[in-house]
Amino acid sequence: MTLKLRSFGVSDRGLIRSGNQDALYSGSWLVAVADGMGGMAAGDLASSMAIDSIAPLDVETPEDALVAALQQAIQAGSARIRQAVSEDPERQGMGTTLTALLFARTGSCLALAHVGDSRAYLFREGVLKQITRDDTFVQMLVDQGVITPDEANSHPRRAVVTQALQGEEVSPAYATMAPWAGDRWLLCSDGLSNVVRPDTLTEVLAGYPDRADCARKLIDLALHAGGPDNVTAIVADVVQE
Repeated sequence: MTLKLRSFGVSDRGLIRSGNQDALYSGSWLVAVADGMGGMAAGDLASSMAIDSIAPLDVETPEDALVAALQQAIQAGSARIRQAVSEDPERQGMGTTLTALLFARTGSCLALAHVGDSRAYLFREGVLKQITRDDTFVQMLVDQGVITPDEANSHPRRAVVTQALQGEEVSPAYATMAPWAGDRWLLCSDGLSNVVRPDTLTEVLAGYPDRADCARKLIDLALHAGGPDNVTAIVADVVQE
């Protein structure tokens, strides 16, 4: 029996924004969420470029090549954004977050890449854990002990990211983990994590076995909370086949 990744993703522009700057990829080996910034058209473009650059990784990849594959794809995405900015100076400042999970063909390992404030959560044996660390100003304050995590949730500068894919030098975080059968991953933009509490995320991930129903319920909760931002969620299960 081999471990496989099965996923479902959905995105909504929310109740306030006129368009959707989020982008996602939900495949058999790869899942990824990108949240664009820097103006409507430019944000759309940056997030789609990031996803287009990483989407070709949705193939069988050896365990020892996972991180290198993610690094190369992210570098390619950054180069595309840099080229787009050079072609049109009005795009200056555009960028995108990116959180991606790549599953090895053997099912014995997965790799995670992250930059920005989209998130990856792991729901394992009834416990939800945030795996990624937000690249934000308020997270820096939390790390320094200046404010508490609860204070960060309502801080007026909570949306200020400290790094993103903008065509310049960037230092994404990379990690590898051993998957367990029964693991459930949630990748989401901050349109979900900013308005739905972790205990509620836990309840939904535990209470909706069907991936599609689970992802749609999470979107509904974000909209019920006011839907102030674009909101994207991917639910990915590690299953034994």
